[in-house]
Amino acid sequence: MVRSRLRVLRLGLLLADSIAAILLFVMVSLLRFDGAWRDAWDAAGASWWVWAVAYGAIWATAEWLSELHQVRARWTMRAEVMAILRATVLVAVSVFSLLFLVHAPQVSRQFLLMLFAAQLLFSVVQRRFLRFLLLVGRRRGVGQRRVLVLGTGPAARGLADRLERHPALGYVVVGHLGPAAPVGRPVLGSLDSIEEIIHGGVIDEVAAALDASEVAYLEPVISLCYQEGKPLRMLLRAGAVPTAGGRVEMLDGFEILTLTNGPERILGLLIKRVLDVTLAAIALVLLSPVMVVIGSAIFVGDPGPVIFRQTRVGLHGRSFRMLKFRSMIAGAEDLLAGLGEQNEISGPAFKVANDPRVTPIGRFLRRSSLDELPQFWNVLVGHMSIVGPRPPLPEEIAGYDLWHRRRLSMKPGITGLWQVSARLEQEFDRWVELDLAYIDRWSLWLDVKIMVRTVPAMLSGR
Repeated sequence: MVRSRLRVLRLGLLLADSIAAILLFVMVSLLRFDGAWRDAWDAAGASWWVWAVAYGAIWATAEWLSELHQVRARWTMRAEVMAILRATVLVAVSVFSLLFLVHAPQVSRQFLLMLFAAQLLFSVVQRRFLRFLLLVGRRRGVGQRRVLVLGTGPAARGLADRLERHPALGYVVVGHLGPAAPVGRPVLGSLDSIEEIIHGGVIDEVAAALDASEVAYLEPVISLCYQEGKPLRMLLRAGAVPTAGGRVEMLDGFEILTLTNGPERILGLLIKRVLDVTLAAIALVLLSPVMVVIGSAIFVGDPGPVIFRQTRVGLHGRSFRMLKFRSMIAGAEDLLAGLGEQNEISGPAFKVANDPRVTPIGRFLRRSSLDELPQFWNVLVGHMSIVGPRPPLPEEIAGYDLWHRRRLSMKPGITGLWQVSARLEQEFDRWVELDLAYIDRWSLWLDVKIMVRTVPAMLSGR
């Protein structure tokens, strides 16, 4: 059940530790050889970076062999220090053996002893600090996954306990559905109320551990989660046959069947987030003069707030305040009710080509999409992505059909597939079809292609 999230954490730990080992190698080299440290390594037979990268790789391998890459929620201080000590001894034995085999007496043994001592001390401090940061981040909601547990019997309680036993993984059990029982968490309703509960709050995943008398609920639950785009995790009983299309994972020795209908490529999504933060930060810096000019023009043309803030719905129902440059007259939302009959969109969305509320400068900003520039801030703080489905209004979601809701299974974006291919489309269902096509086909390369297509679409006013 947690294999994919564990894999990302393990890879992240190994990568961070490898980079830290390389930097430590350089620092100890500076202390040992002063300004001639590069020459010292050249004299040993290779450039300094070759030695440093080789050391980083050896340290990562020793960590893996010592199982330091395992994410254990209950590592004790003593157990972690002993594991790091084993890894340090393994590295020392490996390095001295390799130097003997390749006949490299030029490498300073004093340097190596300094390096191994520094590595032991640094790794202990680094691991405790990273663990502290991870737990603080999880408690503040960073990377949390809110899980609804179906069932209130012993199996469901045990499943929920195991999820909460690993706080570093970010799972938060919001409650149970099923017959009233003392489960130690809120019982939010009966199993019949699952759709109401999912639509009424933020639920990222559903976990099921139903009693034998409740198995009739499984088929409608599978169908609901599939249409919503929410991962469904089911506890496999002894002798149970896994459902086709699912994958079996392990959680504390228990077999869990995972069914998904959407991207769960956690490593790819993590890279997407890193790119979002990097590109958004660069865009905010480079475009700040343009944004100042736009803000000044808005204020001069129609005095009032420059930035328009509006509540939108993001990933799995999370509400946030989306930012845009104001393109309408002040108080435009109060006039919306009188324009309902002019809506040109067929479905739960609103669009009027010649909206009388739009200011002259606002018309230009909308046509060029420059009114969207403040949303790079939403990307930076994590509400949105650069590429993804557009975030809907809460009242629009109230009119969604069930299959429309799967567009909420991915973080909303500034631009997306339908914006660059069918922006003038007047059928809301067609917008959703394109959003779902993006979700189903998602890859980093697809994001790049959409971003590249966005620029000419903006310049041409499409």
